[in-house]
Amino acid sequence: MDHPKRQISHIIHLLTEGSPADQRDALEAYFVPDATFIHPLCRVPSFSHFSLPFIGEINSRWVIWMIYRWYKILSPRIILDIECDEFNQKSQIIFVEINQIFSLFFVPFYKSNVHLTTKLRLVHAEDDNKYYIKSQEDLYQLNEVVKFFWPGGATIIWFWQIFATLMCIVGALVMAPMTWIEQRHANQVNGAKKSL
Repeated sequence: MDHPKRQISHIIHLLTEGSPADQRDALEAYFVPDATFIHPLCRVPSFSHFSLPFIGEINSRWVIWMIYRWYKILSPRIILDIECDEFNQKSQIIFVEINQIFSLFFVPFYKSNVHLTTKLRLVHAEDDNKYYIKSQEDLYQLNEVVKFFWPGGATIIWFWQIFATLMCIVGALVMAPMTWIEQRHANQVNGAKKSL
C-alpha cells in the first residue's frame, strides 16, 4: 500500500466480498507471506516454508486465504460497510470499524448484522517504499461473535451482560466496607485524604 488510510477500505472489500481469485490476489499484494491472523473463532500463527502432501509449500498467508475462502462459502453474499479507519504512522497500526451483514447459506432467511473493529499491524518495506499487512486481529464483542452461529444468541448474551452488571452493583454495595478499608489504607500510605 502506498497510502494505507486511503486504500484499506478497498482491500477489505476485496477480501470479504471478492471472488476467491480476488481474495488471493489481495492477500499476495498486501499481506506479508508470514502474516498472522487472530479472530475469536480461529488463529493463524506466523510461519513460512511448510510443506504439505498434495498441496506443496505453504505459509501463513495461504492459511489466511483458506479462512477467507471458507468465510465466503459460509456466507456467499456479504455486505460490508466500513465506518471509519484510523492510521497511526508512528506505530504503523490501522484500526477499522466494520459493519457486515453475514448470512449462513444453510440457514434460510437468517441474516446477522455484525459489528467489529479490525486492528491491522503494518510493516514498511524499504525496497519499494510500501506498507504491507503483518497481522490482522478481528476484535468482536461476545454478543457479536454469537451472531455467526446462534440466531437469537445476541439477545441472550445481552440479558446475561445486564444481569452481570446488576450483580456487580450488588457486590460493590454489599462489600463496600472492604473498599472503605482499602481507601483508608491508601490514604495512610500516600498521605492524601480522599474519600469515597
